[in-house]
Amino acid sequence: MGPVGKGIFLTKGVGKHSEKLNSFELALRDARIAEFNLVRVSSIFPPGCKVISIQDGLKMLRPGQIVYAVMYDEATNEPHRLVAASVGLAIPADKDQYGYLSEHKSFGQTDQKAGDYAEDLAATMLATALGIDFDPNTSYDERKDLWKLSDKIVRTRNITQSAIGDRNGLWTSVVAAAVFVDLPED
Repeated sequence: MGPVGKGIFLTKGVGKHSEKLNSFELALRDARIAEFNLVRVSSIFPPGCKVISIQDGLKMLRPGQIVYAVMYDEATNEPHRLVAASVGLAIPADKDQYGYLSEHKSFGQTDQKAGDYAEDLAATMLATALGIDFDPNTSYDERKDLWKLSDKIVRTRNITQSAIGDRNGLWTSVVAAAVFVDLPED
Protein backbone atom coordinates (compact mmCIF):
# COMPACT_ATOMS: atom_id res chain seq x y z
CA MET A 1 0.00 0.00 0.00
CA GLY A 2 1.33 3.47 -0.88
CA PRO A 3 1.74 6.40 1.50
CA VAL A 4 -1.31 8.30 2.71
CA GLY A 5 -0.84 11.94 3.64
CA LYS A 6 -1.69 12.60 7.26
CA GLY A 7 -1.30 16.35 6.85
CA ILE A 8 -1.77 18.88 4.11
CA PHE A 9 -0.87 22.53 3.72
CA LEU A 10 -2.10 25.05 1.18
CA THR A 11 0.17 27.43 -0.69
CA LYS A 12 0.21 29.76 -3.68
CA GLY A 13 2.61 31.89 -5.68
CA VAL A 14 3.23 34.10 -8.68
CA GLY A 15 6.30 34.57 -10.88
CA LYS A 16 7.30 36.73 -13.85
CA HIS A 17 10.13 36.14 -16.32
CA SER A 18 10.94 36.37 -20.04
CA GLU A 19 10.92 32.55 -20.20
CA LYS A 20 7.75 30.62 -19.36
CA LEU A 21 9.59 27.85 -17.46
CA ASN A 22 11.47 30.40 -15.37
CA SER A 23 8.25 32.23 -14.51
CA PHE A 24 6.78 28.91 -13.32
CA GLU A 25 9.91 28.27 -11.22
CA LEU A 26 9.58 31.73 -9.68
CA ALA A 27 5.90 31.02 -8.89
CA LEU A 28 6.97 27.80 -7.13
CA ARG A 29 9.62 29.76 -5.20
CA ASP A 30 7.00 32.32 -4.18
CA ALA A 31 4.84 29.41 -2.99
CA ARG A 32 7.91 28.09 -1.09
CA ILE A 33 7.81 24.65 -2.77
CA ALA A 34 10.41 24.98 -5.55
CA GLU A 35 13.06 22.91 -3.77
CA PHE A 36 10.96 19.72 -3.81
CA ASN A 37 10.37 17.09 -6.51
CA LEU A 38 6.65 17.63 -6.87
CA VAL A 39 4.43 14.77 -7.99
CA ARG A 40 0.94 15.84 -9.03
CA VAL A 41 -1.76 13.56 -7.69
CA SER A 42 -5.51 13.44 -8.11
CA SER A 43 -7.98 14.91 -5.77
CA ILE A 44 -8.74 12.81 -2.70
CA PHE A 45 -8.44 14.31 0.78
CA PRO A 46 -7.52 11.24 2.88
CA PRO A 47 -9.66 10.20 5.87
CA GLY A 48 -8.28 11.72 9.07
CA CYS A 49 -6.00 14.14 7.22
CA LYS A 50 -5.32 17.45 9.00
CA VAL A 51 -4.94 20.87 7.38
CA ILE A 52 -1.83 22.46 8.84
CA SER A 53 -0.02 25.75 8.35
CA ILE A 54 2.58 26.13 5.62
CA GLN A 55 5.18 26.88 8.32
CA ASP A 56 4.50 23.56 10.07
CA GLY A 57 4.36 21.67 6.77
CA LEU A 58 7.66 23.00 5.47
CA LYS A 59 9.41 21.90 8.68
CA MET A 60 8.60 18.29 7.74
CA LEU A 61 10.16 18.45 4.28
CA ARG A 62 13.73 18.60 3.01
CA PRO A 63 15.13 19.84 -0.31
CA GLY A 64 15.02 17.24 -3.09
CA GLN A 65 12.35 15.19 -1.35
CA ILE A 66 9.60 13.65 -3.51
CA VAL A 67 6.43 15.44 -2.40
CA TYR A 68 2.86 14.72 -3.45
CA ALA A 69 0.61 17.66 -4.24
CA VAL A 70 -2.70 18.55 -5.81
CA MET A 71 -1.50 21.49 -7.87
CA TYR A 72 -2.63 23.65 -10.74
CA ASP A 73 -0.91 26.45 -12.61
CA GLU A 74 -1.66 28.91 -15.37
CA ALA A 75 0.47 31.35 -17.35
CA THR A 76 0.18 34.18 -19.83
CA ASN A 77 2.50 36.48 -21.75
CA GLU A 78 -0.36 38.75 -22.81
CA PRO A 79 -0.10 42.17 -21.16
CA HIS A 80 -2.88 42.90 -18.66
CA ARG A 81 -4.52 39.44 -19.00
CA LEU A 82 -5.86 38.15 -15.68
CA VAL A 83 -4.87 34.55 -14.87
CA ALA A 84 -5.82 32.42 -11.87
CA ALA A 85 -5.03 29.00 -10.41
CA SER A 86 -6.98 27.52 -7.54
CA VAL A 87 -7.32 24.40 -5.42
CA GLY A 88 -10.62 23.83 -3.61
CA LEU A 89 -11.09 21.60 -0.58
CA ALA A 90 -14.21 19.92 0.85
CA ILE A 91 -13.83 18.10 4.17
CA PRO A 92 -16.50 15.68 5.38
CA ALA A 93 -17.85 15.79 8.94
CA ASP A 94 -17.09 12.07 9.32
CA LYS A 95 -13.31 11.85 9.82
CA ASP A 96 -13.36 8.24 8.56
CA GLN A 97 -14.71 9.44 5.19
CA TYR A 98 -12.49 10.85 2.47
CA GLY A 99 -12.99 14.35 1.11
CA TYR A 100 -12.15 16.04 -2.15
CA LEU A 101 -9.69 18.52 -3.56
CA SER A 102 -10.31 20.18 -6.91
CA GLU A 103 -8.14 22.09 -9.36
CA HIS A 104 -9.26 25.06 -11.41
CA LYS A 105 -7.45 27.51 -13.67
CA SER A 106 -8.87 30.35 -15.66
CA PHE A 107 -8.43 33.58 -17.52
CA GLY A 108 -10.38 36.68 -16.50
CA GLN A 109 -11.47 35.46 -13.05
CA THR A 110 -10.60 37.22 -9.81
CA ASP A 111 -9.29 35.33 -6.76
CA GLN A 112 -12.83 35.31 -5.33
CA LYS A 113 -14.51 33.92 -8.48
CA ALA A 114 -11.86 31.30 -9.18
CA GLY A 115 -11.68 30.27 -5.51
CA ASP A 116 -15.45 29.95 -5.18
CA TYR A 117 -15.54 27.88 -8.36
CA ALA A 118 -12.81 25.49 -7.13
CA GLU A 119 -14.49 25.20 -3.74
CA ASP A 120 -17.82 24.45 -5.44
CA LEU A 121 -16.19 21.74 -7.58
CA ALA A 122 -14.75 20.00 -4.50
CA ALA A 123 -17.98 20.31 -2.52
CA THR A 124 -20.05 19.01 -5.44
CA MET A 125 -17.81 15.94 -5.79
CA LEU A 126 -18.04 15.27 -2.05
CA ALA A 127 -21.81 15.84 -1.97
CA THR A 128 -22.39 13.36 -4.78
CA ALA A 129 -20.09 10.79 -3.11
CA LEU A 130 -22.03 11.20 0.15
CA GLY A 131 -25.41 10.94 -1.59
CA ILE A 132 -26.54 14.45 -0.68
CA ASP A 133 -29.47 15.39 -2.89
CA PHE A 134 -29.20 18.77 -4.59
CA ASP A 135 -30.15 20.54 -7.79
CA PRO A 136 -26.97 21.25 -9.79
CA ASN A 137 -28.70 24.25 -11.38
CA THR A 138 -29.03 26.12 -8.08
CA SER A 139 -26.49 28.78 -7.21
CA TYR A 140 -23.31 27.89 -5.37
CA ASP A 141 -24.47 29.86 -2.31
CA GLU A 142 -27.74 27.90 -2.17
CA ARG A 143 -25.91 24.58 -2.51
CA LYS A 144 -23.39 25.65 0.15
CA ASP A 145 -26.24 26.38 2.57
CA LEU A 146 -27.84 22.99 1.79
CA TRP A 147 -24.55 21.14 2.33
CA LYS A 148 -23.97 22.86 5.66
CA LEU A 149 -27.49 21.87 6.76
CA SER A 150 -26.85 18.24 5.78
CA ASP A 151 -24.25 17.82 8.60
CA LYS A 152 -22.19 15.70 6.19
CA ILE A 153 -19.77 18.37 4.95
CA VAL A 154 -17.95 20.14 7.75
CA ARG A 155 -16.17 22.83 5.75
CA THR A 156 -14.93 24.01 2.41
CA ARG A 157 -12.07 26.32 1.56
CA ASN A 158 -9.70 27.19 -1.24
CA ILE A 159 -6.26 28.55 -2.03
CA THR A 160 -6.16 30.80 -5.07
CA GLN A 161 -3.54 32.91 -6.82
CA SER A 162 -4.38 35.37 -9.55
CA ALA A 163 -2.16 37.87 -11.31
CA ILE A 164 -2.34 40.35 -14.14
CA GLY A 165 -0.08 39.66 -17.12
CA ASP A 166 3.06 41.78 -17.13
CA ARG A 167 2.57 45.00 -19.07
CA ASN A 168 5.81 44.41 -20.99
CA GLY A 169 4.88 40.88 -22.07
CA LEU A 170 6.95 38.87 -19.58
CA TRP A 171 5.50 35.46 -18.80
CA THR A 172 3.33 35.66 -15.69
CA SER A 173 2.70 32.32 -13.95
CA VAL A 174 0.43 31.51 -11.03
CA VAL A 175 0.34 28.33 -8.97
CA ALA A 176 -1.93 26.99 -6.22
CA ALA A 177 -1.21 23.77 -4.37
CA ALA A 178 -2.27 21.47 -1.56
CA VAL A 179 0.90 19.70 -0.41
CA PHE A 180 0.81 16.37 1.47
CA VAL A 181 3.13 15.70 4.40
CA ASP A 182 3.54 12.90 6.93
CA LEU A 183 2.72 14.01 10.44
CA PRO A 184 4.51 12.56 13.46
CA GLU A 185 2.47 9.92 15.29
CA ASP A 186 0.53 11.27 18.28
